[in-house]
Amino acid sequence: MKIQDTYKHKGQRNKLIQELSQKGIKDIAVLEAINKIPRHIFFEEALASHAYQDKAFPIGDGQTISQPFTVARQSELLELSPGKKVLEIGTGSGYQCSVLCALGLKVTSIERHKSLHLKAKKHLNLLQLKPKLICGDGTMGLPSFAPFDAIIVTAGAPIVPDNLIDQLSIGGKLVIPVGDENKQTMYQITKVSNTKAVRKDCGSFSFVPLIGKKGW
Repeated sequence: MKIQDTYKHKGQRNKLIQELSQKGIKDIAVLEAINKIPRHIFFEEALASHAYQDKAFPIGDGQTISQPFTVARQSELLELSPGKKVLEIGTGSGYQCSVLCALGLKVTSIERHKSLHLKAKKHLNLLQLKPKLICGDGTMGLPSFAPFDAIIVTAGAPIVPDNLIDQLSIGGKLVIPVGDENKQTMYQITKVSNTKAVRKDCGSFSFVPLIGKKGW
């Protein structure tokens, strides 16, 4: 199956990039990565015309494809250069994962819903991207693959799971929304030593709840 990525789609992406830039996304590499990914392929046909709006949309199993601004902001907060190793918790549609791959990162992504895991795999294969995709409880991280240069959590957590900080390399960053089931604060947490992590508040966001042993 070939991806239909028309001039119209590309024009809509250019417009989205301008919008994200105006909203405060400064990392050029992140904007370029988002411009490379045809977001419409992650949508059911009935919603595909909305793919380049800066909004979240449902994808089934009570999950959503994140708003492009959120994807851009979380990607920017990772502060990673190409070749670095990142763990994504919550593959969802695979869109955020595809942006991380477009940034040249070595991506491992975990999704607890088998149906979404399989759908994301299909989308990412279509884009000829090769992240390592795993179906399981992302709140536990992946200790056997650690340490990671960064971990990105794409669902709202009730607390910061210490086990995820443990799986970072020194200097590594955890980007995670923490709060109640409706609204969360995005934190960028930098592991400065084996006993110390520094937390930075990066604004309010709204994600679906992080479900799992260390989540809700």
